Amino acid sequence: MAKLILTHEVSGLGTAGDVVEVKDGYARNYLVPRGLATRWTKGGQKQVDQIQAARKARAIHTIEEARDVRDRLQAAPVTVAVRAGENGRLFGAVTTSDIAEAVKAAGGPQLDRRKIEVPAPIKAIGEHKVHVRLHEDVQATVDVKVVPAQ
Repeated sequence: MAKLILTHEVSGLGTAGDVVEVKDGYARNYLVPRGLATRWTKGGQKQVDQIQAARKARAIHTIEEARDVRDRLQAAPVTVAVRAGENGRLFGAVTTSDIAEAVKAAGGPQLDRRKIEVPAPIKAIGEHKVHVRLHEDVQATVDVKVVPAQ
């Protein structure tokens, strides 16, 4: 077993700043090469404290605040304008960064793109649903309306 410090959120494992133990192969072949984690050392504890302080500053602190943000997000669809071909297929796909920018442009809260989960890549014009993890216990479903750019 390898002891690691997560530098990014990994679904099913933990969030940035968590110290986790995983199998050696998972650490060596996946987490460390992709920059999702670093090896744990005694000096690494300082890095853990910095990551957790930064995460705490960005995080939604209370469940009530998260529920308020969820209600605002679910109230109205978010519109994303992208380049598309004549048959409605996009040149590329709508990314989580595009969705986060569209939410902010629509007057919504600033969302961390890593908290947005797209079930399947959005590659066509139309309405799609994405999930946003706002808090450990609160998740919002946001309607994303993809329209062709003019």
